[in-house]
Amino acid sequence: MKLNTLIQTLAVAAAWTLAPSHAFAQAAYPNHPVKIIVPAPPGGGIDLIARVVGEKLTASLGQPVIVDNRPGASNNLGTELLANAKPDGYTIGIVGGSHNINKYLFKNLGWDPQKSFEPIVYTHEIPLVFAVYPKIPAKTLPEFVAWLKANPDEAKVATSGRGSAQEMAAEMFKMVSGAPMLLVPYKGSSAAHPDLLAGRTALYIDTLSAIQEQVRSGNVRALAVSTSHRAKALPDVPTAEEQGFKGYNANTNGGFLAPAGTPKEIVAKLNTAINAALKQPDVRAKLEAAGIEVQGGTPDDYKALIASDLQKWGKVVKEAGITAD
Repeated sequence: MKLNTLIQTLAVAAAWTLAPSHAFAQAAYPNHPVKIIVPAPPGGGIDLIARVVGEKLTASLGQPVIVDNRPGASNNLGTELLANAKPDGYTIGIVGGSHNINKYLFKNLGWDPQKSFEPIVYTHEIPLVFAVYPKIPAKTLPEFVAWLKANPDEAKVATSGRGSAQEMAAEMFKMVSGAPMLLVPYKGSSAAHPDLLAGRTALYIDTLSAIQEQVRSGNVRALAVSTSHRAKALPDVPTAEEQGFKGYNANTNGGFLAPAGTPKEIVAKLNTAINAALKQPDVRAKLEAAGIEVQGGTPDDYKALIASDLQKWGKVVKEAGITAD
């Protein structure tokens, strides 16, 4: 064999040995368990989504998919763990509304909502409901704003603490309505509901998943939903925008992310698998029963939503002077 022929043969052999290894690795993904980091405690909306979707992924990917709850520090702890995970597709995560808010509340955040992650898929939207004490003489949102202006001493509005979706929605409504509102922070929906039901607060803009049973039982009156479209679970309740508050669109949403640098082939495979899971009737039924509206789409769709939400909530935080302290 001539020398140049031998060199060419060795070069081809080396190419087959080295170059395809990455492709084979992608084709074999996953070959061991996948972990979903949930930066919140068990029992909440994103935890439910992770578990319901994770069960379907276990079947479709052929490997166990394990939910790992890492709550703490306003969801920052688990999100930072995800940002610093190895970008190989074996650690992914699901985030909620705080993902696009915390950047503006915390000075030394250990992650960036755009630079630290590869969006996989937009999974969910949870509408917020304008729930008022039922003895207040207001059947519509404009009537309630008029009541607030006539009764400023009683204009107490419950929120779920600094930087929560409930607070952001209330601050945004305060801006568009011009109504006097004294925001009263509580440690979550379960702590806020008793005072609303007793009339010690006038309004709580709460997530549909948390307030829907109180609405259906008649303990509170739903005047509006916060999204740009009516909620599937409350189709007779109009949006705030329908009632004249143009541009008002507040919700809590989120989806699956991977650490920055995760190969596009893996992101695409996960996107396909999660979209397929979200289309299954039993998945949709479980999530919609919890007040969660199922979404889906491409990684670029979710990337665009994150950018849009960051712009929206950044403006609200700045104008309202909201801090995490």
